[in-house]
Amino acid sequence: MSPDRFSNPFPKFAHLLPINGKWKEDITSWISEDIPSFDYGGYVVGAKINTAILYCKSDGVLSGVPFADEVANQCGLKVEWLVQEGLFLKPSETENGKIIIAKVEGPVKDLLIAERLFLNILARCSGIATQSFLTIAKAREVGYTGIIAGTRKTTPGLRLLEKYSMLVGGCDTHRYDLSSMVMLKDNHIWSTGSITKAVENAKKVIGFSTKIEVEVQSEKEAEEAIEAGADIIMLDNFSGEDLKMTAINLKNKYNGQNKKFLLECSGGLTLQNLAQYLCNDIDIYSSSSIHQGTPIIDFSLKIDH
Repeated sequence: MSPDRFSNPFPKFAHLLPINGKWKEDITSWISEDIPSFDYGGYVVGAKINTAILYCKSDGVLSGVPFADEVANQCGLKVEWLVQEGLFLKPSETENGKIIIAKVEGPVKDLLIAERLFLNILARCSGIATQSFLTIAKAREVGYTGIIAGTRKTTPGLRLLEKYSMLVGGCDTHRYDLSSMVMLKDNHIWSTGSITKAVENAKKVIGFSTKIEVEVQSEKEAEEAIEAGADIIMLDNFSGEDLKMTAINLKNKYNGQNKKFLLECSGGLTLQNLAQYLCNDIDIYSSSSIHQGTPIIDFSLKIDH
């Protein structure tokens, strides 16, 4: 099984990451956080070269491979992956309830330094990729053909890992940060005085390459945002039926006019209620449920003996 919006079943998501980005510095910091002074366990076991097996022990989509690889690299380890990132693993269908997904080799003390961070990264990333995968799969099941996107409600310091894992699971990342797209929410509108004025101000500085999204609370506000030239209209916290009716009305009203816009729905969307919300007149459904509070996927690393 693979994310449905990619023609290549297992694209190399690692190619998204900069060669010498801050994410590598973060991993250095996380290793240092775990060993602030002496490595007593390393003294006990020594530096004999050994191998270890990485197991997946719960069903889900494998994600976080380049981050785990960087942990291994900084700890002087070699990793041989036996499955590809993006694959939906099903250890529940095996006789012993686990699948071997990689072999790791290096000094024993360094295997043990890397172990917990390596596993924590895979567990968190794979949990988000799995929830993303299940959500987009459910959407397709009920006939929705548009975009399911995450939000900016990411864990401070872990945004890159979490946005990356949304992609691995088949969902859209939405805007990455405040510089990625102009999103004018209620506080922006109130502080500026009107939707029209807020959009006008944004257009003075963004250039041609940046989109403007406006959060609206009613159909009337949506019309004002469209007339002002917003690229994306976010229908925020509309009820199921009101949402569908508003979307149909807006698409019908501006059909054939020179007004190009996308409609987005945000607020309260979950895997459980998704079928009640979905409507193909909405181009994008954004939700934090694909990355906030998601279960982890269980992995373990066992040294050969």
